[in-house]
Parts: sequence; C-alpha cells; structure tokens
Amino acid sequence: MKETNIGKYVIVRGDRSGVFAGTLAARDGREVQLTDCRRIWYWDGAASISQLAIDGTSRPGLCKFPAPVSEITILDAIEIIPCTKKAEASIKAVGIWKS
Repeated sequence: MKETNIGKYVIVRGDRSGVFAGTLAARDGREVQLTDCRRIWYWDGAASISQLAIDGTSRPGLCKFPAPVSEITILDAIEIIPCTKKAEASIKAVGIWKS
C-alpha cells in the first residue's frame, strides 16, 4: 500500500517507542521518519490519540510534550494518524515540558 500522508502533520504510535507528532517525511514498513517532531509524553484534554489528532488538546497546560527535534526515525511504527489543522496548531501550541 502506498503511503498517502507524506508531507502531512501526523501522530505516530510506536509499538515500544511511544507517541510522536510531526511531519511525515518517509515511511518504509514500520520505519517512519518525522521532521519537526515532538514526543507526546503525556496528554490531557483528549480521550485518545485519535481524538488528539482531530481536536487537539483542551487542556494544554496539563500536557507533557518535550521540545521538538528537527528529525527522528521511529523503527516500530504501528499507527499513523493524520492530524487536522486544528489539532496541529493545538499540539504545536503546548508549552515545552522540562523535568
């Protein structure tokens, strides 16, 4: 199946690596490359990553999204969900979480 989300802002769920949001640059099987990527360490204000991809978060102050990285390769992708513009703006607006 041909990947149709290249160039789109997506949420990727890895089998063990976690959840990430960014622009899909490439995909080869379960290997996914994202640019301008943030790890979605903890979210609130959305019931699931599916809702996060549609609506974004209604509680950005409670989310824990570390600083974005310019590029990441995820080796265990099991789910790729395209985001709406609303969700993309919401995710990008969450402040950088630092421990």
